[in-house]
Amino acid sequence: MRRPGGIAGRPVRRPRRLPARRRPTGLVAGLAGLVAGLPLWLTYLFLYTPVVVLVAMSFNRSESPYQWGGFGTGWYGTLARDDEVLRGLANTLIVAAGATVLSTVLGTLLAVGLARHANRSRLLHALSVMPAVLPDIVLAIGLLAFYSMVSATLGLHSVLLAHTVFGLAFVTAVVRTRIAHGDPSLEEASRDLGAGEVSTFLRVTLPGLAPGIVAGALLVFTLSLDEFVIAFFTAGPQDPTLPIVVYSMIRFGVTPEINALATVLLTVSFTVVIAAQRISRLAEAS
Repeated sequence: MRRPGGIAGRPVRRPRRLPARRRPTGLVAGLAGLVAGLPLWLTYLFLYTPVVVLVAMSFNRSESPYQWGGFGTGWYGTLARDDEVLRGLANTLIVAAGATVLSTVLGTLLAVGLARHANRSRLLHALSVMPAVLPDIVLAIGLLAFYSMVSATLGLHSVLLAHTVFGLAFVTAVVRTRIAHGDPSLEEASRDLGAGEVSTFLRVTLPGLAPGIVAGALLVFTLSLDEFVIAFFTAGPQDPTLPIVVYSMIRFGVTPEINALATVLLTVSFTVVIAAQRISRLAEAS
């Protein structure tokens, strides 16, 4: 007779169980995690060590930017009394505010128009973000050639329009992302209830896009605040922006005043970028 489960009366062999692998615990696990994260921390160290040194040297009491002479905030007072820096800061804020408003309005309208009427056109979508991916020097030379061709004078208005060109592309990209994650049935329901196109846009579409619009506006403001190449080519000699003023100052040597100014700009840019990222995450979660 054949035994159940066997062949020709041979007993069934049960498979051997492999011993379970022991997971590293305690000190071994901690060392493994440290080694795995070492490249990440080395990258952060490489990126942010110059920034930390710059901020620390802005509180240097010495007149030399390379030798530590004790802690002090005197260079921030010198910076606040520098008329040239204050004039450049005022010009920069004017340009950044104007470019932010124009880029936000035009970029939002462009994003909505592309989503509604040219959603499948890859060419139009590529052209809408082209100013953002072009090298700054190429865009600056092109804008300068355009101003020369139309015999336009250079000043704050030319820098404002130039910053609007590349800022528009960033706002369009951010708002398009928000539209892609939106619910088009809300607009359809609004129109079914008798609301017109303008009323639907103002009461349904625009509030839904508000987080993306704010994030794009903050991003454009930050980029315009410290943009140098395009402003250098399109600004007039009587209306320099703050980055141009900084460039003219460092040509004669770096002073702790430059470090103090860079620290202020770094703080403003960092705060605005963090706020824009926070708003973008809230927009994606909502």
